Amino acid sequence: MSANPTVAKFGAASRETRQFVVAFAVLVAAIAAAPFVAYPPFVMQAMCFALFACAFNLLIGYVGLLSFGHAMFLGAASYVCAHAAKVWGLDPVAAILAGVASSAILGFVAGALSIRSQGIYFAMITVALSQMIDFFCVEAPFTHGEDGIQGVPQGRALGLIDLGQPAVLYVFVAAVFLFGFLTVYRAVNSPFGEILKAIRENEPRAISLGYRVQRYKLAAFVLSAALAGLAGATKAIVVQDASLTDVGFAMSGEVVLMTLLGGMGTLYGPVVGAVVVVSMQNYLAQYGQWVTVIQGAVFVACVLAFRRGIVGEIAKALKWTAI
Repeated sequence: MSANPTVAKFGAASRETRQFVVAFAVLVAAIAAAPFVAYPPFVMQAMCFALFACAFNLLIGYVGLLSFGHAMFLGAASYVCAHAAKVWGLDPVAAILAGVASSAILGFVAGALSIRSQGIYFAMITVALSQMIDFFCVEAPFTHGEDGIQGVPQGRALGLIDLGQPAVLYVFVAAVFLFGFLTVYRAVNSPFGEILKAIRENEPRAISLGYRVQRYKLAAFVLSAALAGLAGATKAIVVQDASLTDVGFAMSGEVVLMTLLGGMGTLYGPVVGAVVVVSMQNYLAQYGQWVTVIQGAVFVACVLAFRRGIVGEIAKALKWTAI
């Protein structure tokens, strides 16, 4: 007798939920333990870049859109947040929200211009737009050119929580990261996310089913931009600085490396990839420009040995589908 399809579907969903809960518990435990084994400011920056990679993965891993200019959202939010906190005197939460709003607006404009194209043409349009934002950040008076915006006050979140205390700041950044991570999880495991996956797999068929593909792609692009902005704005508060590094083309390349290294199309892959890349940059800094060579070698090795990325290979070995 064949199994009831409804029961089988419920069992699969329950199994995936258990897998996610276990993996999420491990992630939270790692965040809680990290300050005791690593330098807390380094861990906070790693969480910011992990959120940035998750935002990028939402676009490439679940929609199939490769953006080579995603740093424009990270950098734009970083500058707006830094300016809002230092010049306008906004508290950290309001400054971060201002940065997120600026990235979301920029994402709407950039998405409306780019999603009409596909493949390499889409990627090249995002590169061009990113270079425009990079040039703007160099020339605009409020960004202070190559000096950037320095001495950003950490202040009091909501007027009550003193982010000047390292432990409090760490908890705040962890909360922001987990919020962004769970937002991505909810998005990709919703009817909206299922439609995005359908577009990724077979866009003509999604169109034939009556879905307004361009609208879904634009919504995903804006959400990805907003989350990248959340990462950039939070990073500006953590390092008390906004610089051209955050908006440059090299940053757009690094987030591609983070995502592919950890595992494209997985929830935890970008997090692992970001930690690996940021760790290499931090602990191998003594080797100067050789860090780039080492990163390239690691990337080539992972592409050859781990075609699905680190987390993708682990998921395959464990036969897990929810990580």
